[in-house]
Amino acid sequence: MALIKSVRGFTPKIGKDTYLADNAVVIGDVEIGEGCSIWFGTVLRGDVNSIRIGNGVNIQDGSVLHTLYEKSVIEIGNDVSVGHNVTIHGAKICDGALIGMGSVVLDHAVIGEEAVVAAGSVVLSNTIVEPGSIYAGVPAKFVKKADPEQSKEINQKIARNYHMYASWYEETVEQDTGENTANDDGTPN
Repeated sequence: MALIKSVRGFTPKIGKDTYLADNAVVIGDVEIGEGCSIWFGTVLRGDVNSIRIGNGVNIQDGSVLHTLYEKSVIEIGNDVSVGHNVTIHGAKICDGALIGMGSVVLDHAVIGEEAVVAAGSVVLSNTIVEPGSIYAGVPAKFVKKADPEQSKEINQKIARNYHMYASWYEETVEQDTGENTANDDGTPN
């Protein structure tokens, strides 16, 4: 069961149909929208400032979200995919963006709608990633504009797929709790 912890009078708010992996950690001033998935080993640490996550967002295994005390917040729009082992620290990620595996996005950076941050990139503080663009490297730099329809389709497909993957785990949880048990021959009770 995920660790959900109140800090400084703030209790996380989690939208309906949102999956939290067994060892996900959600602390303090965190609000997660509907239809999201927060995966294994992920930490959303809203102890020093707020984290706001829209609907249909997936934050994949090993990612860490944190902020600066009284200086930065995290805002994540709808249908955003945050890859494995990403660090987001006090940044804004707009609707439909994709943050590639192992990337770092620092304070006051803004990742525009439908933008892609390539795997392993470091987006420095105060960087503005234009909507529909692809950034890569250390530090991350503009690579090219993505085809708007193709980018939207790919980014939304990933977000939808993660919603589907989360449903596989929900079924497992129901079976493990005995709510959805089967007879010895595999037929439902």
